[in-house]
Amino acid sequence: MVALGFRVAQTEAAITITGDPGVGKLKLADLLFRNSRRERKRLLKICFGNLSDATLLLELFGTTNKTHISSDIGILVQARGGTLVLEHVDKMSPQVQQRLAEWFRSEQTRNRGKSLAVRLIITSRKDLLHMVQEGSFREDLYHRLNVIRVHLPRLAERREDIPRLMKHFFSRAAQELNVEPKILSPEASDVCCNLTWPGNVRELENTCRWLTVMAAGREVLLSDLPPELQTNVLSEPSSSSDSWQQRLRIWGEAQLQAGNTGIMSSALADMEKVMIDAALSYTGGRKKRAAELLGWGRNTLTRKLQEY
Repeated sequence: MVALGFRVAQTEAAITITGDPGVGKLKLADLLFRNSRRERKRLLKICFGNLSDATLLLELFGTTNKTHISSDIGILVQARGGTLVLEHVDKMSPQVQQRLAEWFRSEQTRNRGKSLAVRLIITSRKDLLHMVQEGSFREDLYHRLNVIRVHLPRLAERREDIPRLMKHFFSRAAQELNVEPKILSPEASDVCCNLTWPGNVRELENTCRWLTVMAAGREVLLSDLPPELQTNVLSEPSSSSDSWQQRLRIWGEAQLQAGNTGIMSSALADMEKVMIDAALSYTGGRKKRAAELLGWGRNTLTRKLQEY
């Protein structure tokens, strides 16, 4: 993400950033601004996800009526010479889309075909082209906003970013709390880099804040990781270079360092639950066949199901 930001930051064209919730769209927008030629100018933001049409029109244009000239200055005018971030444009209503498209046309005429005085960075959870094709987003507005498109994959699809992002979040959390930045032990780093992080960058940042407060020493050990991360080690899909035995060892070491006891019983019970579920799914719920595949008798499988 960082390398990508440096490549496109210098352009003056509108940039649309798409991706799932929490992948870091706004963080990339801030990075683009900080590394652009307008970094010393204004940075303004407006979110289309939680405001009414009337409020949005007032914020954008200073008035809700396009025939009425208001003394108030809308954010589109305030941002001239600087950068304006439009968040969640996929939630923009048809009315607001129309007004914004009309504003683009008038600005193009006013600037005699030159580039806009405001640099736009747009974020969206949905693919705007798909929205155009299904008729929920204006095609003319799409072409205005989607000059350069950047799609941010989920964090699990760009694991190489995890160590760098954690270092950054540790540093920022340390500055806020006036403490020394945390560093990850090799074992803890391996675990963090192999988790899928369903909450994406947002979850990773929150974890770094939690560790900055809760980890006793400067080096973050396996036992320092939040309990839910230690529990998820076994359930996360492994990379091609990790065997399930290696991941089981990582989980075992984390449990031992945390001072837990009876871990063999816990591990065996969890493994049996996983294998029973896999066998029943494979056989379409046929217990006799599932028991045969597991190497048990049917009575054993029935007893295990009742037990779990």
